[in-house]
Amino acid sequence: MQFINIGYGNLVNSEKILCIVSPDSAPVHRLVSKAKDEGLLIDASQGRKTKGVIFSTDGRVILSALVPETIAGRLTIEKDQA
Repeated sequence: MQFINIGYGNLVNSEKILCIVSPDSAPVHRLVSKAKDEGLLIDASQGRKTKGVIFSTDGRVILSALVPETIAGRLTIEKDQA
């Protein structure tokens, strides 16, 4: 199991990441609201503005204060080191 830092000391299992998107579109807002209603939302933004939304293979939605490009870069670095 490999973990990546998604900001402010929060870690996610990199093997479970399905996609990383920006939270700006209406469809993403609806998916985040649906996950919140279903109890599948994890807010890892530490009270900061959400700039990235991570969808996991197990249906969880994770909010991050980092932009998707930063998270993807960390994911790429982690895979290169493995």
